Amino acid sequence: MRKGSHKFRGTGVAIVTPFKKSGAIDFEAYEAIVNHIIQGGANFIVVLGTTGEAPTISKPEKKALIEFSVRAINKRIPLVVGIGGNSTSEVVLAIHGTPFKGIDAVLSVCPYYSRPQQEGIFQHFRIISEASPVPVILYSVPSRTSCSISASTTVRLARECSNIVGIKEASGSFDQIYQIIINRPKDFIVLSGDDGLALPLISAGADGLISVSANVYPTEVSEMVKLALDGDFSAARMIHYKLVDFTNALFADGSPSGIKAALEIKTLCNNYLRLPLVPVKEEVYRLIDTCMKQIEK
Repeated sequence: MRKGSHKFRGTGVAIVTPFKKSGAIDFEAYEAIVNHIIQGGANFIVVLGTTGEAPTISKPEKKALIEFSVRAINKRIPLVVGIGGNSTSEVVLAIHGTPFKGIDAVLSVCPYYSRPQQEGIFQHFRIISEASPVPVILYSVPSRTSCSISASTTVRLARECSNIVGIKEASGSFDQIYQIIINRPKDFIVLSGDDGLALPLISAGADGLISVSANVYPTEVSEMVKLALDGDFSAARMIHYKLVDFTNALFADGSPSGIKAALEIKTLCNNYLRLPLVPVKEEVYRLIDTCMKQIEK
């Protein structure tokens, strides 16, 4: 088993970054969400990902948020930190400047904007894996980056870079993910990056999910994933279908705007985002509220 990959099987939660009306990070609300997630049975937390609005968080804030996360989680479950970008050298500098005590892995997104060839993507992640003192999880999300980490590149990285332990796959391409599952080393984990696709992908051999909706419903999402990993797909489907309308509503007007609205309804944090993100439209807010009432009735 490559170093630490077993830690990231199951349900990870891409945690939001709550803000105060002033725009400052709301650490009190953040700690409440951390505790809510852990008490709900999630297997690990991902900070400074897409859902955490990482592109709008300054370097000093990132350092403060990482250090606070380490204290708040207090080794109860593993902590994964998002460190990615378009410039390989800048990502390496960010890794070198990160306080890694208490961090279990790095989640690193496919480089964007430059639209690199697959060989460039391979070399980018190879260098990151060599620079990182903790395991690296790849993140393929072409809807945001305009390019994808191909199945062949993912498998090549898995085979040639022992510090790369898995991938968060949000390409939405079943065939691409199937090819990774079929050809990966046995100790390389594949995690769904889409809540709605987790169940079918686990049935095909994936190892879990990095979830947005589990910020609000960690118990339900974690139980669904656990049941699916245990092969009880009948029970897992019941939870999946209970959550499906809510999950769709979260993304109806963009993410993480949807999950911030849901967290406000759940009274876990205020519905503040940093520009260029704005809150969901009123009709979407009402839809999310309706879906949550259905789940909780």
